[in-house]
Amino acid sequence: MKLDATKLGLASGGAFAIIWLICSVLVMLIPTGMMEMTGQMMHADLSTMQWHIGIGGVVLGAIAWSLVAGVTGWLIATIYNRLNG
Repeated sequence: MKLDATKLGLASGGAFAIIWLICSVLVMLIPTGMMEMTGQMMHADLSTMQWHIGIGGVVLGAIAWSLVAGVTGWLIATIYNRLNG
C-alpha cells in the first residue's frame, strides 16, 4: 500500500491546527488547570509559572505547529513508501 505523502501532510497539519486551537481555548478558559496538567505531563513543578497567551500567539502557534506537523506527516509517508518499495 502506498501513502499519498501530500494528503497525509495536509491531514497532519490540519489535525494539529485543530488540537492547537482547542488547547489554546482551554488555556484561556482554565489557565491554572492547564498549567497543572502540563506540569504533570512534563514531570515538572510549574506552579510558579503563568500562561501569557494572546490571539497573535494562538495564530502564530497554529501556523507553526501546522507547518511542522505537515512536513513531518509528509516525511513519514515518503519514508514509508520508500521502505515499502
